[in-house]
Amino acid sequence: MRATVVGSGSWGTTFARLLWRNGHQVQVLTLTAAEATRFNAAHLNAHFLPGVEIPPEIRFVALSEASLEGCALVVYAVPTQAVREASGWVAPRRPAEALQLSLAKGLELQTLLRPTEIIAQETGAAVAALSGPNHAEEISRDMPAATVIAARDGGLARRLQKIVTGDTLRVYTNADVVGVEFCGAAKNPVAMAVGIADGLGFGDNTRAALMTRSLAEVARLGMRLGADFATFAGLAGIGDLIATCTSVHSRNRRAGELIGRGQDARRVQEIIGQVVEGIPTAYALHDLSGRLGVEMPVTEAVYDVLERGVSPVDCVRNLMGREVTAEAGQDIMSLVTQIRQSATKTAKRHARRLLP
Repeated sequence: MRATVVGSGSWGTTFARLLWRNGHQVQVLTLTAAEATRFNAAHLNAHFLPGVEIPPEIRFVALSEASLEGCALVVYAVPTQAVREASGWVAPRRPAEALQLSLAKGLELQTLLRPTEIIAQETGAAVAALSGPNHAEEISRDMPAATVIAARDGGLARRLQKIVTGDTLRVYTNADVVGVEFCGAAKNPVAMAVGIADGLGFGDNTRAALMTRSLAEVARLGMRLGADFATFAGLAGIGDLIATCTSVHSRNRRAGELIGRGQDARRVQEIIGQVVEGIPTAYALHDLSGRLGVEMPVTEAVYDVLERGVSPVDCVRNLMGREVTAEAGQDIMSLVTQIRQSATKTAKRHARRLLP
């Protein structure tokens, strides 16, 4: 099968290597011809994946020179804020039968849309999302991992599952596209919060508390958007949260750590040298939670640091000084009950319209 990966960063290059290992013919699209020439000559992506050899069968092609003729799969491996531009480029060139898969994790700032919503808008075609605890630095070195492919169309998800599953990556399917994509986006600011705590010198208790309480607030907002509560307990939820909040490979955790150690929040992305998705996502979640009236104290604390210049120490003080309440598990189950009741009422209304 011929596949095109749009984006030559660490995850895009790693995913191209995964597809090649599964026997597929792969081209990776780069921003410039110079990048494509360099990667093809060296068989390395030294900046994003130092030390990982790229098979010579994988072709890097500049976006300005690329063609999608004969392509059976298009994979979007670009930052979320670039998804609209990438899918807009793909739209007039994509063969009608080509499958689409998004690897992006975030929300578009202007619209608060998820990556698959953006791609569907631009291309007018179905698209699935892949998300999970999947650090490129490990998968590119053939370390075992697992992930989730989500699509409303179960047939699409299963077709992609067969294409992507290999001897080092186990793929599960999930019909909850909203939940899988929302988890992938929301865990990034949480990882920044954990990194800030690490930078301040706090320990395991703080890290565990932040991760657990953040999962509760992320689930509250995600379920308000229509996500399934079970998704938050799976690979795309708690699995990705654990990896992103604890890994030395996590750019988001590292960005938070730099801020906790006193680095200017406006410079951390420049220092890291790659996109830190947690930064725009913190702004998007601030807007989204405000519109829906859902409290997200941990994520809001990250927003306060980034936008309002609140010091990390003051953010911790504010979080610890919040009014004490019962654990939010009760709130979440109450929300589940409300959603189920609402769904039942809606189903009954539809049924009445159909009955004579």
